Amino acid sequence: IEPNLRKSVENSDLVIISTPLGTYKEIVSVIKNHLKKNCILTDVGSAKIFVTNTVSKLINKNTIWIPAHPVAGTEQSGPEAGFADLFKNRWCIITPINKKNPNSVKKLKNFWKKIGSKVQHMSAEHHDKVMAITSHIPHLIAYNIVGTAANLEKDTKSEVIKYSASGFRDFTRIASSDPTMWRDIALNNRKQILHMLEKFNLDLSNLKRAIVKKDGNKLFKLFSKTRKIRQAIVKAGQDINSPNFGRKN
Repeated sequence: IEPNLRKSVENSDLVIISTPLGTYKEIVSVIKNHLKKNCILTDVGSAKIFVTNTVSKLINKNTIWIPAHPVAGTEQSGPEAGFADLFKNRWCIITPINKKNPNSVKKLKNFWKKIGSKVQHMSAEHHDKVMAITSHIPHLIAYNIVGTAANLEKDTKSEVIKYSASGFRDFTRIASSDPTMWRDIALNNRKQILHMLEKFNLDLSNLKRAIVKKDGNKLFKLFSKTRKIRQAIVKAGQDINSPNFGRKN
């Protein structure tokens, strides 16, 4: 591993930024004059409008900038958290900013396919909207639920830990994700996140109203609908159908 950023990118055909969003500006500023002509610069960031605008303003004209986002990973972070099948059958979304370099886009697409990913092209705007509801909001909900439990009285907190073998445990797994990375995502996709939070709050209010009114039919319809969504995710190969997510305990 080369600790010097400038030296690490020299003579590279492909450079991938794999750091928290808040570091992009500093990193690109350091490496931009050390990228060889027609080097493909890409990333793995989860807020593409921010990423596209930030990097586009900094790079030199002879650098080919193609934003991307592999939708893969776990709550663990850093190089040591990687494993051989990390990207296998997972989507990688490429958000090319123009059509000037189709061959380079094809090369990047083939790169992700070679390591097991399925590749989809998408606009940065649409990407951020989709990720807000499928990734960003679920993480914020997990952080909030675990935070709420942590703020309860001492004896209740011990009860939470004692009985966390079901749903709550899954929230704690998500909430253990890297705080720096998720702080940056929340701040840099805030427009779409806030929009989705408004919709979520409205749906949560409707759910609360159904419970207050003892409206069993409404609750049953909602739970049936969401169950079908889970079944569709499994059918699409995005998760397994084993009980307890395939865990043995």
